[in-house]
Amino acid sequence: MEKILIIDDDVQLTELLIEFLGSYKYDIVAKHTPEEGLDYLEKKEANVIILDIMLPGMDGFQVLRKIRENLSIPVIMLTARGEVTDRIVGLELGADDYLPKPFEPRELVARIQAILRRIQTKSKSGIKTIGALCIDSHKYEVRVDDKLVHLTLNEFECLILLVKNKGKVLNRDQIIEELRGIEWDAFNRSVDITMSRLRQKLGDDPKNPRFIKTIWGTGYLFIGGENAD
Repeated sequence: MEKILIIDDDVQLTELLIEFLGSYKYDIVAKHTPEEGLDYLEKKEANVIILDIMLPGMDGFQVLRKIRENLSIPVIMLTARGEVTDRIVGLELGADDYLPKPFEPRELVARIQAILRRIQTKSKSGIKTIGALCIDSHKYEVRVDDKLVHLTLNEFECLILLVKNKGKVLNRDQIIEELRGIEWDAFNRSVDITMSRLRQKLGDDPKNPRFIKTIWGTGYLFIGGENAD
């Protein structure tokens, strides 16, 4: 049974979600302060985190930043504001999806199911090594120069997609189409933000890349550890 951790100070909403998501056979845990949520994650595991932006004391962005210091658990962010700026900041910090309040609970279920399906699909393909890059899809791990790199689900899937299409330029529309399952196309910077985070974590210099080369005006190309001179 997949465990869903909700971090939201809206007690009425969390009670509704516990009942609704529980009907889909998810194991739901709700925490109403950032500290309680982070403390839970230090001791126990979750498959998906639902994180509100508007929290007391520490906002959701700060909580997400702390989560991403050590964990790659998929995070769906909730906000009452629904601003594009929030979505950009959330993606830059490593959110996997974004849902503005108020929302239809069935839409949240659909997004949770999509994320879990993507994880299960990726876990079947095994280990692939390309130069200094090692991808273990069973363990959902990536290593560069034998050092573990923590990637979010979006970043991991982008890397897998690029590796599968080594030597082929993929444009933004193709990437969105291949990785559809959440609303990547909610705004057109989503792919670029995710790709920027991915390259930063891989230690890739955009001016002299080892792994991912930007083809200006077109898209992205995986070059597989070879310099792109």
